[in-house]
Amino acid sequence: MLDLMMNKSNDLEIREAFHKKKLSQQHKNKDTLIIDELGLLHGSNRIDIAVIGKKIHGYEIKSAKDNLKRLEGQLNSYSRTLQKLTFVIAPEHLVDVMKFIPQWCGVIIAEKGVRGGITFRSIRKALLNPDFDKTSAAHLLWKNEAQFMLSSLGYDKKSTNKKRIELYKLISQSLSTNELVGKIKETLSTRENWRAE
Repeated sequence: MLDLMMNKSNDLEIREAFHKKKLSQQHKNKDTLIIDELGLLHGSNRIDIAVIGKKIHGYEIKSAKDNLKRLEGQLNSYSRTLQKLTFVIAPEHLVDVMKFIPQWCGVIIAEKGVRGGITFRSIRKALLNPDFDKTSAAHLLWKNEAQFMLSSLGYDKKSTNKKRIELYKLISQSLSTNELVGKIKETLSTRENWRAE
């Protein structure tokens, strides 16, 4: 029984192995930003790993020690703010996760071996999320960042002196999806006194 418990994966070891084995090329790419525990929609949910390149791709880890109770609420946030989403899961979650998640979500099995190593097996590749919402994605910006972005787009002070949600709507109306993702990546990569915990 003890051996079985020791062989159960946890979030941290899956995360570390995923960075090393699956994201090594992205880490070398200066045009790609990788953030652990990125808060979405002002912290209503966090995605375990966000990879922001030409697209915003989130990776949600469900280890053997996790349950799926929060999955519905998480999916609501993820489907609005992420262009791609992949679940990195322990084998015991496969049936339940596949029943619940949309077809556009990717699935990777993370299996812990007898010596403690984590191996990954791709089950389904992530497709573009049809429900991606630019206004929701713009929530990744702080209010002052949104104001600065709008000013750089030619909006006057009166237009930028509004509530955050109004600023996010203006940004989503003013930028294409690709432009918005590029601006978000640029802003997060140069943000000072901040990092995802």
